[in-house]
This record gives sequence, C-alpha cells and structure tokens, in this order.
Amino acid sequence: MANSKYEYVRQFELADNMLPNTWLVVRVDGRGFHRFSQIHNFEKPNDRRSIDLMNRCAIEVMKDIKDITMAYGQSDEYSFVLPKTTNLYSRRSSKIASTIVSLFASNFVMHWSTYFGDEKLQYAPCFDSRVVCYPNDQVLRDYLSWRQADCHINNLYNTTFWALVKSGMKESEAEAKLRGSFAKDKNEILFSTFNINYNNIDPIYRKGSTIIRKKTEVTSTSPRTGELVTRIKLVPTAVYDDIIGQQFWDEHPELLT
Repeated sequence: MANSKYEYVRQFELADNMLPNTWLVVRVDGRGFHRFSQIHNFEKPNDRRSIDLMNRCAIEVMKDIKDITMAYGQSDEYSFVLPKTTNLYSRRSSKIASTIVSLFASNFVMHWSTYFGDEKLQYAPCFDSRVVCYPNDQVLRDYLSWRQADCHINNLYNTTFWALVKSGMKESEAEAKLRGSFAKDKNEILFSTFNINYNNIDPIYRKGSTIIRKKTEVTSTSPRTGELVTRIKLVPTAVYDDIIGQQFWDEHPELLT
C-alpha cells in the first residue's frame, strides 16, 4: 500500500486477533429464516431441499478454505471448526467471520435453483456470523454436542407439532398441547397417535449434518497425457452421525489433532 498523508486513518482500526492455540468456531446463522421458509414454501417439519442446499454451501466453503477441518449444521445454521494451529488471516475475527459468511451466502444464492428447481428465490437471504475461541478439545466437543442436542430437541418438537397440525389441529391448539411437555410425551404422541417411531426418522433430520474430509477416489483427466487418472483426495463429505458419543471421535481421531 502506497504511503500517503491519509494513511493515519488505519490507526482507528481495532485489533481483533483471536487467542492463540485455541480452537476457532465460526457459526453462521440465517437471519429471519422463519419468514424466509414461509415465503419459499418450505415443507414441514423438514425440507430436504433446504438441508441439502445448506450442506452444499458448507462443502463449498470447506473446498475454498482448506484450514477448516469439519463443520456441523442443522436448521438454518452451520458451525465451521478451525484448528488450534490455524493462522488464517492472522486469526483476525472480522476477516475470518466475514469471509466465511459471505462465501456461504453467495453459494446459497448460486446453488438455489439446483435444489429448489422452479421455486424462484423471492428475495436475498441473509446470514450473520461470529467467531468464538474454545480452549481445549473437551470444550470444543461440548460445543458441538450442544448444537446436536439442540437439533434433536427442535426436531422432536417440530415433528410432533406438524403431525398434530396436519391431522387437523389448529397451530395454536398444537402449541397448547405441547406446552410443558417432555421428550417422552412427544414420543408417545407420535407413536400412539400417528404410528411414528421417532428413532426411525432419517438421521439427517434427527442428528443434523457433519461435514468431514473423507478419503475419496477422484478420477480426472491428466492435462499432460489426456489419460484418466485416479487419485485419493480428501473431499468434504456430509455424514449424519452421532457426534455426542465417543465412537465418532474414535473413528476420526484426526479431527482433534
């Protein structure tokens, strides 16, 4: 940057470097997505098109920003994990948050028609983001467990609520019926009234989506010889596993290194 008499204005910028040697998590949240889902006719209680689009956005972000080791998403939010060793943008919070959320939002618009077909995008979606540092592996796992537990709680409620509404109950009546209820009560309503075993609902809805870099065979054309070449690459891939228990972390120890 060329020196000039105006350069002094840089002194007004605030230093926002995140603590060193800590996990960084960038959480992207949809703004006003209750209205957005109504305007765009999302299916209830879950719209697979929306989930697949959100997952696509997260995958594209991870393809672009190699430092991200994993991501977890549910509903209108996604959390991206950067390792303790990352020095992305010198660990500046504003740069990291703004880059990831803008990439996510632009991919949401770019790939909308791939998943929603003729359902026209009525207005620009909006997402906010923040960066939080977590001091050790256990706290990071607790954060991710919190988000997956939130997914389960919300999905159980929404599944029961919309089952009642679709059976003919008014939304206000369904809200009143479920007010103060526990998980066992909702499971009982689903099973006894609608013959739905909640545990048989697809894991993508109950557990959310986790994006990890999986070893995958990728075939491409060699620019030198024109022949097809197969290589093993780490490709961001969605899985729908329990990340609260120990088994997931035993199977993917590289995520905490």
